[in-house]
Parts: sequence; C-alpha cells; structure tokens
Amino acid sequence: MANQTTAPPAPGQSAIDRFFKITERGSTIGAEVRGGLVTFFAMSYIVVLNPLIIGTVQDGTGQVLGGGAEATPETLGMVAAATALIAGIVTIAMGVFANYPLALAAGLGLNAVVAYSIAGLPNVTWADAMGLVVIEGIIILVLVLTGFREAVFKAVPVELKTAISVGIGLFITLVGFVNAGFVVPGAGTVVALGNLGTWPILVFVVGLVLTIVLFVRKVRGAMLVAIITATVLAVVLENTLHIGTKAGGNPNGFNLNAPVFDGVVTVPDLGLIGQFSLLGSFQNIAAVSVVLIVFSLLIADFFDTMGTMVAVGAEGKLLDAEGNPPRTRAILVVDSVAAAAGGLGSVSSNTAYVESTTGVGAGARTGFASVVTGVAFLLATFLSPVVALVPYEAAAPALVFVGYLMMAQVAGISWKNVEIAIPAFLTIVIMPFTYSIADGIGAGFIAFVIIKLALGKARQIHALMWVAAAMFVVYFTLEPIQAALGL
Repeated sequence: MANQTTAPPAPGQSAIDRFFKITERGSTIGAEVRGGLVTFFAMSYIVVLNPLIIGTVQDGTGQVLGGGAEATPETLGMVAAATALIAGIVTIAMGVFANYPLALAAGLGLNAVVAYSIAGLPNVTWADAMGLVVIEGIIILVLVLTGFREAVFKAVPVELKTAISVGIGLFITLVGFVNAGFVVPGAGTVVALGNLGTWPILVFVVGLVLTIVLFVRKVRGAMLVAIITATVLAVVLENTLHIGTKAGGNPNGFNLNAPVFDGVVTVPDLGLIGQFSLLGSFQNIAAVSVVLIVFSLLIADFFDTMGTMVAVGAEGKLLDAEGNPPRTRAILVVDSVAAAAGGLGSVSSNTAYVESTTGVGAGARTGFASVVTGVAFLLATFLSPVVALVPYEAAAPALVFVGYLMMAQVAGISWKNVEIAIPAFLTIVIMPFTYSIADGIGAGFIAFVIIKLALGKARQIHALMWVAAAMFVVYFTLEPIQAALGL
C-alpha cells in the first residue's frame, strides 16, 4: 500500500493547516471538521451506553459506581460526564501529539470485563477495579516506550494487516446492523432480519439510502448530512408518535435512546475523577488472578488498537508500503496513556474506536479531525441532552457504509497463496462472528504460525510473531488456566 500523494505547502496556509499538514495530506479544514463530527456522532452512543454497563453493576461490596446500592439518575449522570470528559481529552491528545484521525473513548467489551469480571469479585471495590485498569495502561505504555508494541506491529506481514482492515470493515457493518435492530438474534438461528415494519428501522433505512445516494452523486459530507437528516426524522417521529425504547417496554421502539428533546445544557458532576485505588485489588484477590485479569485486558487493548489504526490508515490511504501509519509510536503512546486515563477517570480503559473509520470515510485525514471529535466530547459533558437526540438508528448507516468502503481492500490479499490466504480468511471472518477485533487478529496470527510450521518454513516467522501467537494462545485458554489453578 503506497502513501497518499501529498501536496507541497502552499503560501498563505493557516497555522492550523501547517501544524496538522492538512493540505499536505490532500485534505481541507472543512473536510476535517466534517470528518471529526461524523466520527463523534458515530461513537457518541458511548456516553449513553457506558453508564448503563459500568454504572448499574454492584461491586464486591454491594456498591454501584458513584455510591449507593442502586444506580440513580445522579450516579449515571456522573459516569456519563466522566466518560465524555476523558474521551474528549484523550482524543484531542491523539490529534495534537500523533496527528492521526483516530478517536478514543471507553472501550466496549473492556468495560463489560471491568464491570462483570473484576468489580464484582468478592470484596473488590470499583476503586480497586479502576486501579487495575490504570496498571494495565501503565504496562502497555512501558511496552510502547521500550519499542516492543511498535515492533510487534511492524512484524505483522502487510497482507495480514490488510486482512485486519477488511475484517474490521465486516465487523463494523455488523455492529451497525445490530445497533439499528436491522439484524437480530433469530429463532433457531444466530442472526436474522429484524422487524422491518417499525419506525426506528425506517430511520435507519432512510439514513442508509441517503448516504448511498449522496455518496454516488459525490456530495461532500454525505455521511454527516445523512446522520443529521435521519436524526431530524427520528425526532419528528418520536415527538408525534411517542415510540419510546425497547428498554422502556416497546419491542418496536428505539434500541438505546429515544430522540426526545430535554433541554440543552446540564451541569456535569465530575466527582468520579480520581476515584481509583492502584493496589487495592491485591488485598482482596489472589496475585495470580490479578496477573491474569490484567493480561486479558492488556491483550485486548494491545491488539484492538493495532487493528483499528491500520483500518483507519488504510481507509485514508495513510499507510506506507509495509502497512504502517505515520508516527506509529506516537499513536501507540497516546492510546496507552488513554487506557490508564480511563482508570483515573473511573470510566474503564479508553481505547481507539473503529468508528473513526466513518470520519475518514467522510474525508478526515489528519489529527485536526480528532481535535474536532474531542471538542465535541468535551461539549457533550454540558450538552448531553443534545447528544442524546442522535439515536443508534441515525448513526448506524455510517458504520454500514464504511464497511463497504473498507471491503474494497480485500483485493490486496493474495488469495491463491494459502500461506497468507488462510490466516487472512480466519482474521476476516472471526472478527464479526465473535464480535471481537482481538479474537480475529489472534486467530490469524496463530494460523499464520501453524501453516509456516506445517510447510517447514519456521525460519520465515518473525520472532515477534512467535511471541504474539504465544500470547494469544494464553489469551484464548485463560478460562481453563484459571480453572486449573482453582481461581
């Protein structure tokens, strides 16, 4: 994959343009703003969803995050405000220090692990759990600063990196379909077509059709226009038909949040910031358990970001011939700091979001788009009622459409060469089928090593690919290891 053709600096460029190399990367400030906003709308659901995951579970002492035995609007509001604040800070840092169009926030999946597998352990507090998140972030930062994380990334064959990007395309397509309710668990099947006769599905279909029509007609900001239009339609439908949500009792309602206007500004409660205990867990959990917990978080963080930054770079034509993005180490440093920052803010590990590809699909090519996304998150701490107006169904079309854009890269894989084709295939299909980027990468890495061994080509395996494959073997067998140890 070759670098995108860059233009020489032009006279009269603004300081922002020069700092972020906007013109040099073939972009414009307008495109960066649109891309940053599209990314924000595509991932703003985390401000609503993270509180529902980590804010409603009791820890090992019977307390919910924020205090008390049960979640309240006040405690959930604290989690939402801290989620938006930390996401805003670390995403701006990604833009300024790494100059890459990558946004970060509390990681889905990681937050569930923290809530259900760590905080709920006997005598463990939420502060203890968040302390483990901080430790995990510090360890990843050390791996970056020593060059290990970057070296592992560069040891991955370029076509396997391409497969990671394609797999993520399928993954986010499925995420979009599921978020919109277009795909649901079926009776006797894993997935099935949802009920197409509902108003929320109409919002999704209108958004997707409009995205396609505007894109093929080469309208700038197609995805942003589609998101806004679908949101307006959702607001009109909700305020005239009072549809509500599935959680609110209407099986044909909106998936997460009903687009109801409930004011503009709220005063955020940031009381959760700094509520962590770095070593508290060691007093309540066996040391071996602590190590295994941190390891599972570390592997997911370590490789999820690897896949996401490749996908973003491939979509924006920002990768070099070896499939590496510019300033790889800076990207990984910020991501590592973000993991620890999530623990410091009591909102779970923050990581790179694959939804960033929607912003790149809308034209973003530089870190200025990340700054725009980050500022939008900071504003969301005060403007949460406005953010809540955008339902899943209005943002999901962008995910589905970017999946199409990323699938085009599948042509870069040598499908007749089984040594790379089989690992690439497993990487691509396992990501959406397991709903996990890390699982897909792990399957591809292990298959790559096994095939090389079977063909007597062990010397062609980079030493760090051996290490990565071994780490994934441990990752996939954590449950039997814990059972064997009686943990």
